[in-house]
Amino acid sequence: MSIGRPTPRLPGTPAPPRRPMGRIAIASLVGTTIEFYDFLIYGTAAALVFGPLFFPSLGPAAATVAAIATFGVAFLFRPLGAIVFGHYGDRLGRKRTLVTTLLMMGGATFAIGLVPTSAVAGAAAPLLLVLLRAVQGLALGGEWAGAALLTSEYAPAKRRGLYSMFPQLGPGFGVALSSATFLISALAMSPEAFADWGWRIPFLASAVLIAVGLYVRLRIAETPAFRSAASRNERVKLPFVDVLREQWRQVLLGGGMLSMTFGSFYTAVVFLTGYAGQAEGTGALGLSQPTILVVDILAAVVLSAAVIVSAVLSDRIGRRRVLLVGAIFGIVAGPLAFLIMRPGDAVSFFIAMAMLMLVLGIPYGPAAAYLPELFRTRYRYTGAGMSYNLAGILGGALPLLVAPPLVATFGGMGVAYLLSALGVLSTGCLLAMKETRDVTIDQASTIPAATA
Repeated sequence: MSIGRPTPRLPGTPAPPRRPMGRIAIASLVGTTIEFYDFLIYGTAAALVFGPLFFPSLGPAAATVAAIATFGVAFLFRPLGAIVFGHYGDRLGRKRTLVTTLLMMGGATFAIGLVPTSAVAGAAAPLLLVLLRAVQGLALGGEWAGAALLTSEYAPAKRRGLYSMFPQLGPGFGVALSSATFLISALAMSPEAFADWGWRIPFLASAVLIAVGLYVRLRIAETPAFRSAASRNERVKLPFVDVLREQWRQVLLGGGMLSMTFGSFYTAVVFLTGYAGQAEGTGALGLSQPTILVVDILAAVVLSAAVIVSAVLSDRIGRRRVLLVGAIFGIVAGPLAFLIMRPGDAVSFFIAMAMLMLVLGIPYGPAAAYLPELFRTRYRYTGAGMSYNLAGILGGALPLLVAPPLVATFGGMGVAYLLSALGVLSTGCLLAMKETRDVTIDQASTIPAATA
């Protein structure tokens, strides 16, 4: 669909206001960056300071494990968020739903910055933390699909991969922004002050970002594909039921396809951030907190570059081909990353992080075009969101929950081989899926799940 010409409409319906593609892309980028910043500062805080603050009775190592486990709670709520907000996104529109998810995420994040620690509130402190984390999971569960549809349903067909890259830059920008905020906070005060109250600053500062994101999102119009479906009265009462009845294979295959990208990302930015900071005697790296945060920022640059290149290539050589390259690379990248890391060596830690970010970035670039192209307009928000957040459980929650016992039994290579297994799963799912680059997005239902 061309943005430079009026959107086709039924006789008698008003012409929608024209919106330059640049504004749509920026709105999508700003929104996902803020949402991932809010989501990821929790992971950084969990790896660095939440253990002793909220689980002091468990001891240093077990407390860190418990804190990271609370990060995984959000993944269990993300599929529910995809269903709930997918319902409203398919019934009421993409724009309204995205404004709601932004406000929910921002409110929960700001509230985390105010939660009392266990020293003040006792057992209520970790319970409040988990509750607010669940709200974050609900919000992000509904965010990604809406942001992806915002660009994919507006973009010209031949450049859909390019423009759909903008919401995919959110994780990289979010990692860099959250790590930089923690780094500045840590360098500006003593370790004691940072652990006491400085960690709250990144959470409270999110209020400013939410205001910016809200301003940007309120200035965009509804997508042409949704307006067209609404004008034809194609909206359904229960998108969740319809997508499972008609395109359940796409939901399952899409979730399996992206499981490796989630696994590599959250293993890198949450598990390895904590693992690198533990003492060398524990088998970890023993790096300083500022060093770890600087490496995280540099790795985010690698991620963003990979997303840009892969998204552009997906318009030229096809989405599925680029996705397959990333999935196959993911099979070997996990073991290589853990073999490369050396205690006390920041360079080896950066190389390992960069490899895992490439495993994410190569398939993640085309994903915001590929998943929406698989589903019919009337339940596209729900279908794409369910696939994406199913991948979050398989590749996000599962590795973070099983990583501690794997490390205790097999060392870091236990996590590495789990990532390889996710790479095999993603590759298998992609082999059962078709190319979608040339599909007209209002006819995505013509793309079958399997190659046969």
